Amino acid sequence: MKRILPALIAVLMIPAIMNAQITTPIIKANFGVDADLRANFFNGFTSAGNDDWFNNGTAGMGAFIIDTTGAASILSRYISQPSSRMQPFFRGMRYPQFSVVNNRLLLDAIFIRDHHGDDSTVFAAGSNKNGMNPNAWSTPISQGIPDKNDILDMFMHVRRDGPNNTDSLWFFGGLSLANTTGNRYFDFEMYQTDILYYRPSLSFIGYGPDAGHTSWQFDAAGNVTQVGDIIFTAEYGSSSLTFIEARIWVHQSSLSITPANFNWSGQFDGASAGAVYGYASITPKTAGNYYTGLQCGNNTWAGPFQVVLQDNSLQTNYTARQFMEFSVNLSKLGLDPLHTVNDACAMPFRKLLVKSRASTSFTAELKDFVGPFSFFRIPDIALNTNFPNLCMPGVADIWITNGLPTSLFTWRTTNGNIVGDTVGTSIQVDQPGTYIVSQQLMDSCGSTWATDTIYINMGSGCDILNTGIRNFNALRINNGNLVSWNTDTYVSGERFEIQRSEDGIHFYPIVSRDAVPSHQYSWTDHSPDIQQQVLWYRIKLTSTGGRIVYSSVQRILTGSYADIRLGPVPTGNSLNIILPQGNNRAVEVMIMNNNGVLVKQQLFTLSSNFISLELPQQWANGSYVVTVKQGDVISRKRILLQR
Repeated sequence: MKRILPALIAVLMIPAIMNAQITTPIIKANFGVDADLRANFFNGFTSAGNDDWFNNGTAGMGAFIIDTTGAASILSRYISQPSSRMQPFFRGMRYPQFSVVNNRLLLDAIFIRDHHGDDSTVFAAGSNKNGMNPNAWSTPISQGIPDKNDILDMFMHVRRDGPNNTDSLWFFGGLSLANTTGNRYFDFEMYQTDILYYRPSLSFIGYGPDAGHTSWQFDAAGNVTQVGDIIFTAEYGSSSLTFIEARIWVHQSSLSITPANFNWSGQFDGASAGAVYGYASITPKTAGNYYTGLQCGNNTWAGPFQVVLQDNSLQTNYTARQFMEFSVNLSKLGLDPLHTVNDACAMPFRKLLVKSRASTSFTAELKDFVGPFSFFRIPDIALNTNFPNLCMPGVADIWITNGLPTSLFTWRTTNGNIVGDTVGTSIQVDQPGTYIVSQQLMDSCGSTWATDTIYINMGSGCDILNTGIRNFNALRINNGNLVSWNTDTYVSGERFEIQRSEDGIHFYPIVSRDAVPSHQYSWTDHSPDIQQQVLWYRIKLTSTGGRIVYSSVQRILTGSYADIRLGPVPTGNSLNIILPQGNNRAVEVMIMNNNGVLVKQQLFTLSSNFISLELPQQWANGSYVVTVKQGDVISRKRILLQR
């Protein structure tokens, strides 16, 4: 291992690193770091409401983070088809990215079940090491590995310790290994590029430009000008966490610069002793704890997916020391984008690769790996409209089919006309033209993460696509969704098919109707099995000659999802919020100013659909964002305060 500082200084750094660790159960950012997976349960006892990876039925305000969809089905298949236990799978965060839950801003989370036993994602026996270019790593088609290095499951979650993007940023990681004795070593490596393991060629592609990584770069004053790859390396002994360290990928010349956000702590390792690029260790500028880490006790619940061991046996609980958990305060460590690139909404990394190592040395032989997988990946926006060809006079709806519910969407047009509000997940337009939507992760981010454009054309008449279908409509009624239409003529043998979509893109048939002499058609979709908050409908007409045409698309918002209305424009001391429907559910209202600071938060239990809020006199004029949360449904509107 190459030292960049004199040996005495390097030795003196070790106590500082070790003292920065906490190896007893603790709650950070309302997340339990106690080597246990249960929300509302901490350090062996029911708690007042800490969040965690899963929930096994313990009541409380604490939220579980990982999506558990299909857990019962997976367990059932594990029993009926034991061979299915060899199959990996993953689950993401059960909340939309950037949701505020229990007053904490959740960025993202993931759970991955890895291959095990005869594994197809392992490093070949040999000289694969941290610091090497990923294009030099060797992987076999499949290979068994020692149980002390065999990764079973992997967990990861990033959140802020508060509702604002300026609160401390915390990284939580978890790992279960097949073996529970002796020392175990692993790395969480984070990339800026879209690195990918390409199985057909058994190789890694998409790695960074600087010896296979992306390097951190600094100006002369030590300010970060480019963020790069990061690695957290940890060692767990037979009783507790014994070592954890953070490193960043840099050019060796950067070590002569004093960074503004963190300190170099004495280690530098690349592919070889004379490497120009490598991973350099860092520590915070200020003293104090910034790492936590523990390993589980015996009979610790293994989660709703249980745990599959290396011998393919299925267990409900972990044995002692099988599950290891740690956390890192990224803000204190100087790796928060707010501190590095002055953008709290920037993503710290794009891909994550988790690896196990043979020994304590950072340059020890690599064994098993999980990933690389995407993290903080915001989907591109997709738009749809019910009238791509607008009749004049007429009005068309344009909506986002896959927008992140917690984002702020702003619309504009280059040559058309938007009727009403230009902020939200949908707009109405009454002129042909080009319409553009921009997505911001939060109102105060100041950076646009995705845009999309849609074109509304001028139709030659109101018979859309010349279908013969007139007055097609879909309405939300008390007991379902009413779909209705009529035609000008009756043709015996013609057949209408009502089609439904849950994403506005992919449609499937739900019922058929033969043509009738009255020319009038209607059908109520009760859809008891549909839990979607938005549904789309269209009519497929099949003529006697086999010709097929489709109607325009109609969209229905369910009562729990329909957008909030604000009124009147707050020029005084109060704001009225009108909800889609009256209910007795708890409603949380949050208001943020234009700097992303939460200035008001209040809970209501409603018996009507009306809320009145008092606005403090000391609030400055300007833009505010009102967020209303009803269960898992979030509505967001912007207001302009002008007193």
